[in-house]
Amino acid sequence: MKKVLTLSIFTMLAIVAPPIVQTTLAQDQCSAEAKDALYASFVQNRQSDQKKAYDDAKKYLACPVNEPTEAQQKIIDYLKKYSAAYEKGSSWSQFLDLLYIQKKYPEAYALGAAILAREPDNLSVLVHLGVNGYLQVKNPALSAQGLDYARRALPQLESGKALDDWGPIGNRDTALAYLNYTIGSLSVPTDPKGALKYLMKSAQFDTPLKKSPLTYALVAGAYETGDYAKQSEEYKRLFGGKDETPESKLALANIYQLVDRMIDGYARAIALAGSDANFAAQKPQWTDSLMQWYKFRNNGSDAGLNELLTTIVSKPLPPIPTPLTSPPPE
Repeated sequence: MKKVLTLSIFTMLAIVAPPIVQTTLAQDQCSAEAKDALYASFVQNRQSDQKKAYDDAKKYLACPVNEPTEAQQKIIDYLKKYSAAYEKGSSWSQFLDLLYIQKKYPEAYALGAAILAREPDNLSVLVHLGVNGYLQVKNPALSAQGLDYARRALPQLESGKALDDWGPIGNRDTALAYLNYTIGSLSVPTDPKGALKYLMKSAQFDTPLKKSPLTYALVAGAYETGDYAKQSEEYKRLFGGKDETPESKLALANIYQLVDRMIDGYARAIALAGSDANFAAQKPQWTDSLMQWYKFRNNGSDAGLNELLTTIVSKPLPPIPTPLTSPPPE
């Protein structure tokens, strides 16, 4: 029984002893001499080894101070300022690395959200997340975030605000193009008419989007599922099976304007896709749509279609049509 009791006492001592040792070590690390050494190391490394300087600063700041002297308070204030600046810069570097180098989008968007939580007016983070929003189309949560960030960033750039460093984006025009593209491409399923103006703007800047088949396929799709779907349904409701009238001719003329834009968009997509294997899956669908609408506008004939495909890219992108108020002359 005595042996058991002795063992229990030693076991208890073993449990209790480490905190005592740790407390002693903590006290030693926070002694005046230890803090002086930490600050000296910080000063020595703050330019050449910022990570080491940051670690020294955090250790120094972790030490309790009851009533600091004026000199001690100046050191504490400076170390806090340095640490905050380091954490901000470190987060930013990590954010760009995750977003553009590693392409770990969930992690990048999470870090971006954390930065914005403490810096709500950080336009750089909004812009970088917004221009990458269209890439998140297969991730509903991230695409919703990207769309929101793009919508918040775009009006600020359009009002004249700029980034101190555009980073991987390069310049303002590229940022504007991709912010518009993010909003447009992610809005097509729910608001095709609203998406159209953003897609059109994205194609006006000299960026890869201007030569991307996807840009023009989306433009065509936005016309088709937006105003065309609405106006064709209205035409059927009001004029289906009835004799032609000036009103029905006007309605049909407005529909034809939309169909012509759809033909233009699908033709551009096909011409720009060429033999690129990246668009091999989409190109047959675009071709089917183009053939359908081209024949619709040309009395069932495809005459002139090949010529259209060879010349379409050299032509300016037609603007969103203004609704006609009177039928065009026949």
